Amino acid sequence: MPKRGDRGGAQTRARIAAAATDLFLKRGFEDVTTAEVAAAAGVSKVTVFAHFDRKEDLLLDRLPDALDATRSAIRERADGTDVLEAIRRAALALAAQRHPLSGLSEGAEPLLRTLTGSTALISRLRQFEYEIEKELAAELDADAHFRGDSALVAALLVAAYRTVAVDTVRRRLAGDDLTEISEAHHSRLEHAFEVLTTGIPSSTPQPHNR
Repeated sequence: MPKRGDRGGAQTRARIAAAATDLFLKRGFEDVTTAEVAAAAGVSKVTVFAHFDRKEDLLLDRLPDALDATRSAIRERADGTDVLEAIRRAALALAAQRHPLSGLSEGAEPLLRTLTGSTALISRLRQFEYEIEKELAAELDADAHFRGDSALVAALLVAAYRTVAVDTVRRRLAGDDLTEISEAHHSRLEHAFEVLTTGIPSSTPQPHNR
């Protein structure tokens, strides 16, 4: 597979992904073949699969960026910054930029409809959740300053982010105002990390003062 730092390889990968996305949005994911994507991008099927492991990754081509962002947040955080705080800042930065990974980018509705309308793409996203959870746990294990159950923390982080992202997608497809969605996304992320940091508030009734 071409190295990600290979400029020519990166350009070819981007061209293939762009051609695939255009076809998928016009005709639906299941109704487009890999051969058609290759023809539209001006490459062979062999070249397509040299850059992408599976057809689903042609549309979900930014998933490796999510892994890179997670690694960078942990490895490049400032001295004295907690791991959870570093990941919180990274997630909020993506939201503030309305980065495609946040689900808040302008005009994303056609892509989101294509994604949610395909069982194969949804299955690939669920598989990716497991992949990034494993990667996150490994990063936490390797971090000299992290103290805690890396597998549990990774699972909770992925579940929290998925919950926020799913609601954001649902509201976008329902036609809600993007500014309001962005504000709610930001607020729920903040709350999610607060819960992860401080714990779930007790539901035990407090005695009344007499």
